Amino acid sequence: MVKHQPLQYYEPQLCLSCLTGIYGCRWKRYQRSHDDTTKWERLWFLILTSSFFLTLVWFYFWWEVLVTTRWILALCHIAVGQQMNLHWLHKIGLMTTLITTVVTMSSIAQLWDDEWEMVFISLQATAPFLHIGALAAVTALSWLIAGQFARMEKATAQMLMFTAYLAVVVALYLVPLTISSPCIMEKKALGPKPAIIGHRGAPMLAPENTLMSFQKAVEQKIYGVQADVVLSYDGVPFLMHDKTLRRTTNVEEVFPELAYEHSSMFNWTDLEKLNAGEWFLQNDPFWTAGSLSRSDYLEAANQSVCKLADMLEVVKDNASVILNFQELPLAHPYYSTYINVTLETILASGIRQQAVMWLPDAERQLVKRIAPGFQQTSGLKLDTRRMKEKGIVKLNLRYTKVTNEDVRDYATANLSVNLYTVNEPWLFSILWCAGVQSVTSDSSHVLRKVPSPIWLMPPDEYRLIWITSDLISFIVIVGVFIFQKWRLGSIRTYNPEQIMLSAAVRRSSRDVKIMKEKLIFSEINNGVENTDELSLCSENGYSNEMVTPTDHRDAKLRMN
Repeated sequence: MVKHQPLQYYEPQLCLSCLTGIYGCRWKRYQRSHDDTTKWERLWFLILTSSFFLTLVWFYFWWEVLVTTRWILALCHIAVGQQMNLHWLHKIGLMTTLITTVVTMSSIAQLWDDEWEMVFISLQATAPFLHIGALAAVTALSWLIAGQFARMEKATAQMLMFTAYLAVVVALYLVPLTISSPCIMEKKALGPKPAIIGHRGAPMLAPENTLMSFQKAVEQKIYGVQADVVLSYDGVPFLMHDKTLRRTTNVEEVFPELAYEHSSMFNWTDLEKLNAGEWFLQNDPFWTAGSLSRSDYLEAANQSVCKLADMLEVVKDNASVILNFQELPLAHPYYSTYINVTLETILASGIRQQAVMWLPDAERQLVKRIAPGFQQTSGLKLDTRRMKEKGIVKLNLRYTKVTNEDVRDYATANLSVNLYTVNEPWLFSILWCAGVQSVTSDSSHVLRKVPSPIWLMPPDEYRLIWITSDLISFIVIVGVFIFQKWRLGSIRTYNPEQIMLSAAVRRSSRDVKIMKEKLIFSEINNGVENTDELSLCSENGYSNEMVTPTDHRDAKLRMN
């Protein structure tokens, strides 16, 4: 009588099945393998890692989530000793992501030079913390690196892996030498809070360049406001940023045939007929329209084009004003005299001359003669000598156009700098630490509530954190390598659970069926006493774990 040994039962491994299934579509146990990852799959892992870091810089949503998930899954494969085998659909998606990212970055880089400057400025705010995070991540990776190092049999491969990892670790240890943040300073050296100037009023709380917008700005008790001045065809100064009226008024409904005309080519009587508030509620440019009260919502919906004189009446006793001007078309009747007309309006309003920051370069000498008290301001970056020669006391520049050293040099020469457009508290904090005197902002209601820089750290304290973090990281890494070498260095990982059916995924289903039957007949005729006798299975790259009770029953019937 033939004695049958019960088939070996393997406990379901749900997490491992999900890991290998999501990454490489290997949902079955017999599809998994502890064999060394092939060189081709290692190349795909390098491509995946490169894509991860590229998208980490460029995309913060959608694609980044997809690539990050695959990268984490790949690291988990290494951690559990599974052979990596990225599914072909994932490979197509990965290459699409990588190519699209590279092409997009190359294209946009030529158009968004200022945005790259923004990246460097943001690093001044985040670099100290990113360094700690990167150090923690690389230290945690030492478990995987040390495990792979201990498993490797070739000294050359071990040396290459160890050298690459050591280079990354040493580079991270020394990165703080290159970090320069204005907020790494003594608290007593921190200058006064920058003055806040409302950009076209308070454009997050009301339609820009409307009377309501400037009233909201004055209610915030900020230092000043900025406005864009245009002269109507009949000589009335009014406020409008764009060359046409299409974006911020309903001109396409009221005067469709004139929608693309320059805003200065309209008479004031026609401008008064336009609504300058409905676009704000419909487009909601800052996602703030929904937070308006009922009364503010109705008021915003009924705003009209604002005269310069009306705006000055609102701010003259409460705030300073930066005035910018649009150039008029040659056919405009006031093309050569618009400066004089605007000056008459400003002086007639009764606003203090010291409260006016005059930005246009045109007719600057005339302006200085008629209104000597105006603060002459330049929108061009000039050196201190030229500024003094031209009588300019203030610069109005984009925040990416000046460095911390520039701000200090201007301050030393008793010249001030106003930077635009600063909306985020972290950016406001960096400029505060740098010593900037004032900023123009769309979110004046937010920045006015910032009591101090988001973070401020004395240099000695930062150095202590830096050195302590490096020492802790070094000790942990050394300890992990020693432990992994002791744990895995002498282990030969040849056992039935690790000798998986890696070859099965490369054979036809008919071959797999034949091997299953051979294994069953071997068990029935010989009686498998222990896993060391599964020579037939191991010689052909298979394991008895793929044999099911149904297979066993079918084979017995065929024997009978």
